[in-house]
Amino acid sequence: MPQTDSGINTPPLENECHEHIGPQLPDFTTVMDACRGRLHKRLSELLSLEQLCRQAGSLIQSRTEALIDVDEFTLPLVSLVIGNPDTAKHCLFVTAGIHGVERIGTQVLLAWLESVVERCRWDSHWRQQFESEICIVAVPIVNPGGMLRDSRCNPNGIDLNRHAPIDAEDKVPFLVGGQRLWRKIPWYRGRRDDDFEPEFIALQNIIGRHCKVGRPSIVVDFHSGFGFQDHLWIPYAYRRLPIADIGSYVALKLLWERNFPHHNYVFGPQAMHYLSHGDIWDYFYQHCRAQGITLLPLTLEMGSWLWVKKHPQQLFSFAGLFNPTVPHRHARVLRGHLLLIDFLLAAARNMEHWQPKGEQEREMQQMAQSLWYRQL
Repeated sequence: MPQTDSGINTPPLENECHEHIGPQLPDFTTVMDACRGRLHKRLSELLSLEQLCRQAGSLIQSRTEALIDVDEFTLPLVSLVIGNPDTAKHCLFVTAGIHGVERIGTQVLLAWLESVVERCRWDSHWRQQFESEICIVAVPIVNPGGMLRDSRCNPNGIDLNRHAPIDAEDKVPFLVGGQRLWRKIPWYRGRRDDDFEPEFIALQNIIGRHCKVGRPSIVVDFHSGFGFQDHLWIPYAYRRLPIADIGSYVALKLLWERNFPHHNYVFGPQAMHYLSHGDIWDYFYQHCRAQGITLLPLTLEMGSWLWVKKHPQQLFSFAGLFNPTVPHRHARVLRGHLLLIDFLLAAARNMEHWQPKGEQEREMQQMAQSLWYRQL
């Protein structure tokens, strides 16, 4: 089996006094009061997020993690929590909108959160899991400034998913894999590894607040824009060697396929398709692992090329390359991933029942080698 240790030196996340990690900023509603009326056409997703919080009432706890100044707006970067993070045994992190132009990821995540809240109203067994078993931590719009501008990067011209201080061990595609040449060229990482963008710091604070030793977590990060199929990607993006927890990922893949054998997702390592510098989840995975914290990140990459193929007019719009524009196809995408996210919530809640140990883990590693790493 190929070596799985990364060799990256990662200082531990500050994990003391979890509730105090991050700045104390005005609440979500207060920030929105200053800009709500001007966002209807430019950032309706943020308005939908606010409406979700209003309708959910005490079911959702919201927190302003950062304030992003862009154009004439000050936009909140907001995290949501369903459940009790102080007593939960497991955690599901769900994030979207790291690339502001990929609005469909945020919309899918909001649609799923709406279904979670509505089911809590009438299904007592469903709601009971959030009392002590599991909590959901959601960041539906990681990059609100980029989304306001329909831009992949944040307002400072930084591609947040090329911004983490982690360099690829293997060769990455020119420019696409992350570059430090010029902020006006896409995939710009920033000039230094110690000058972090506020969106990156906000994610780091959220993980530092909610990730704990003994509380395993699954992360799902929503993206769009690659290929004709939906991909469920396993890190790493920075090297071809497998992630240390590859056995757990194989076990999760088998669990999914046994329960839903007719699914349409391509489940496998991202490195089979391309590598990049500065992937956020590569970096946070290494941080958590250094502390003995189990964090299993996944990227749901919705294949937008199929939407473009069926509606070629989308080629004439930059946003159309990443989002379905035909109403019935948009509705199909919104409902199409709910089953997968429900499954991942259940998988996170029951990790001790399917995570491999001992000899079973070695078998899963050997299976990973035969599936994906024969050439290594």
